[in-house]
Amino acid sequence: MEKQEILQLIEKAMDGDRVALEKVLMDVQDLVFNLSLRMLGMVTDAEDASQEILIKVMTHLSSFRKESSFSTWVFRIAVNHLRDYRKGMFAKHPLSFEFYGADIMSGKEKDVPDLTQGVDVSILEEELKMSCTNVMLQCLDPESRCIFILGTMFKVDSNVAGDILGMTPEAYRKRLSRIRGKMAEFLGTYCGLSGKGVCSCSRRVNYAIASHRISPERLDYQNRQQAQGGMLERCKSAMEKIDDMSAIFAGLPSYKVSPKVKSFLEQFLNSEEYRIVREAGQ
Repeated sequence: MEKQEILQLIEKAMDGDRVALEKVLMDVQDLVFNLSLRMLGMVTDAEDASQEILIKVMTHLSSFRKESSFSTWVFRIAVNHLRDYRKGMFAKHPLSFEFYGADIMSGKEKDVPDLTQGVDVSILEEELKMSCTNVMLQCLDPESRCIFILGTMFKVDSNVAGDILGMTPEAYRKRLSRIRGKMAEFLGTYCGLSGKGVCSCSRRVNYAIASHRISPERLDYQNRQQAQGGMLERCKSAMEKIDDMSAIFAGLPSYKVSPKVKSFLEQFLNSEEYRIVREAGQ
């Protein structure tokens, strides 16, 4: 969708055009879901947060003044919501690189029997890879996580990212460099995906099942359709060169928003609550 087209749809949505509003939300929903997933680390938490963010986008649309791009405006709403999100699992049970590293080095996986239930181990390895990389991000504090995700996984320009986070582009780039260094140090020591770390997904599959990190009965990532198009793809423009370790995260797939979120939006747009919100804004 071209910039002018989205701006025209926003104008129509502000005037109460429900079809235009639905198109605007469809354009941003995958971006919101993937940002939520990286920030919160769990699919179920990301789905819940996505619903809340999309409602904020919907109900605050009249406050969009075109002083920045619409994508920047959406990012700002989402980032502010996710930085202070307290309902997710990792907000209640925070992680650190020290704890995660100690768990990897504990050797507990040696005592776990085969729990794969006949599912191809290579599929479970890939599921663990997707889960582990998202969980690894939770070792960063919320603001550092925002900086790393915007710069490495969404490739947001430093001027835009600084605007979103309320800091100068120079300060943003310096912090991003430090955070990448911290992540690279952990990956180089512990993660086998880096080619250097001691851990391997194949060795940890059964332990991950036993600790409820992944489930052979519910493949959160393998069964999820990958996203193409929409604002998510438009935001992934090239930025400064990233280092080899950060490329592990930059190369992760993006996903389409789940049917749960789509169903929620459809129900909300047909609800009495939406009618009240729309009439209040007129």
